[in-house]
Amino acid sequence: MIDAIFVALQLVLAVIGVYQFTFSLFGLYRKKKKEHFPTTKSFAVLVAAHNEEQVVGALMENLKKLDYPQELYDVFVICDNCTDSTADIVRAHGMNACERTNPNLRGKGYAIEWMLKELWNMPREYDAIVMFDADNLAAPNFLSEMNDDLSGGARVIQGYIDTKNPEDSWITAAYGISYWYINRLWQLSRHNLNMANFLGGTGMCFETKLLKEMGWGATSLVEDLEFTMRSVQNNVYPKFNYDAKVFDEKPLTFKASSRQRLRWMQGHFTVARRYFFPLLWQSIKERSLVKFDLALYGVNVYIVLLTFLMTATMWVDMAFFGGPNIVNIYGYLPFWLSFVAIFANISTFFVAMALEKVTYKKVYQYLILFPIYLLSWYPITVYAFFTQNNKTWSHTEHTRVVRMEEVVQSKQV
Repeated sequence: MIDAIFVALQLVLAVIGVYQFTFSLFGLYRKKKKEHFPTTKSFAVLVAAHNEEQVVGALMENLKKLDYPQELYDVFVICDNCTDSTADIVRAHGMNACERTNPNLRGKGYAIEWMLKELWNMPREYDAIVMFDADNLAAPNFLSEMNDDLSGGARVIQGYIDTKNPEDSWITAAYGISYWYINRLWQLSRHNLNMANFLGGTGMCFETKLLKEMGWGATSLVEDLEFTMRSVQNNVYPKFNYDAKVFDEKPLTFKASSRQRLRWMQGHFTVARRYFFPLLWQSIKERSLVKFDLALYGVNVYIVLLTFLMTATMWVDMAFFGGPNIVNIYGYLPFWLSFVAIFANISTFFVAMALEKVTYKKVYQYLILFPIYLLSWYPITVYAFFTQNNKTWSHTEHTRVVRMEEVVQSKQV
């Protein structure tokens, strides 16, 4: 019985792996034709900030220089439980500092929910809401791209999340590689197939009418994934805009990265428990590949956990019990096939970097340490499983002041 269960689970994981690899192939190309519309949409740009005095000024300067009519967008910085000079810096740049104090309901999701209620009570109505983090930088064409997608019928849009500091350390390089891969071979592939994309926490745009209809309601540790699930349940499929780039600061150290990723995985377990089976059942009833695909993405955290546990079990069996004593599919497959599978998965990261024309020299040097970053997801996921009921939001400190001019220059070197 144990052997049968083990083989069955391995087969399921293998099928999922082939499924995801096949989907990634559709990100190898980009659709060239794109319709442009007159700049008519108005935007409320929300910036979530908690003690961000070191980086928020650079973002304020950046948002003033967007290539979009200034009368069509206003910036609102949510100064959430701030104890530093974030609000003063925002006001000094002529932007709206909206101060919120609630030590009991901490976190980005709660801050956004509060800000939207404040926004609905303001006299001006906006066509859409754009969300950034305080450490971000937005490409000059960001709002123009959002205007085009909204005018074309999109209701929820995710921009291209790039890294503004990929050469700072081996950890920031690992984040950069991961995001280039995600943007190109996960997001773009689904965009090309007219599937639902998933939100990434920043660089997001929402039609105001939709937010008023649905409400925000995303207050978990991964509010982006939670809102993605709710949108697709309501037959609203988030779209991906490859040309609307937002540059995000990544943690400099392994410790800070582990803390951030632990929070993500804890939140992913919560969202998977809440939405996987309802979305899976919907996909079966409606014969919807889109909903099945997103359900599978939502439960990916359990897939990572299961992969680690099964691999660890096989290694323990061989190392301490003279195994293999547990039947596994690898015993029935050609020896070379496992190497082909490993090579195919590793090569996707190199392919993504080549397609994205990555020129950062240090990133290529740091590639030797990238496997450590990938393997570290396993213990983090295991620990997150046992601590998933911990809903305490942890703040990632941002200190890297980079301006758009520096980003452009570094990408050209």
